[in-house]
Amino acid sequence: MRRLLTALLALVLVGLLALAGCSGGSDDDNAETPTPSATASRTPVAPPEPPAEGACYRLSWAEIMEPTTTAEPVSCKKPHTARTVAVGELDTVVDGHLLAIDSDHVRKQPPARCARAVDAYLGGSVEQRRLSMITSAWFAPTVEASDAGEQWYRCDVVAIAAPERLAELPSSLKGVLDSEAGRTRFGMCGTAQPGTPDFERVQCASRHSWQATGTVEVKGAKGDKWPGKAAAERAGAERCKELARRGASDALNYKWGYEWPTAEQWKAGRRYGICWAPA
Repeated sequence: MRRLLTALLALVLVGLLALAGCSGGSDDDNAETPTPSATASRTPVAPPEPPAEGACYRLSWAEIMEPTTTAEPVSCKKPHTARTVAVGELDTVVDGHLLAIDSDHVRKQPPARCARAVDAYLGGSVEQRRLSMITSAWFAPTVEASDAGEQWYRCDVVAIAAPERLAELPSSLKGVLDSEAGRTRFGMCGTAQPGTPDFERVQCASRHSWQATGTVEVKGAKGDKWPGKAAAERAGAERCKELARRGASDALNYKWGYEWPTAEQWKAGRRYGICWAPA
């Protein structure tokens, strides 16, 4: 793992001491008196300003998958796919020791902090945010930039339009999930029944035939481990069936679907399943 090289800026003083000759008629009276040299110093270079909160960017799917970015901001009135909603400073010192920006302690900070910042920005309930296609992306300086003194992290809000494609955002998303219109536009829908070959997760503003209707908390096994496929699948069966029945025109003839968290998703922090029904 790359280690952070601690940058130390020190003042360097270069000079010669002038030795003055004594008076009294010695041969040194006519000697040339040395002239002290000029004092040279290295001017500390201040690190660049951190990213600006409220800035907009036109990022691709591949770019939000990276922990760093060099993209320049664009006008929020022009097409953009990301908006910075929070900027903070990383905690890189533990027990008096300076840690590398790519250490586990530092790398865990932006995802958690940005998730909270984006949740507060979007509004809505926990379930409404889970059922939306809006999520958070985060960035931090490169190891080299961190060596030069940059310690910021940046939280962006992005919306997923379809697999590996970001949606263009309106001029503001603040509180968007507090409104029915916002939840409908950025809701989670599908092009077919989940689990079938034609299924793709899309925004409900796009053409779709299925819609996510609710979530189900899935309990972990001993030690908060992934409970396994069978247990995760059982956790949502009754709730998803009931949600589909309530929304169906015929309570005796309806379809429903359920997505449970995989082992990989569980490890990444998703501890809930998603219920689906025909739109």
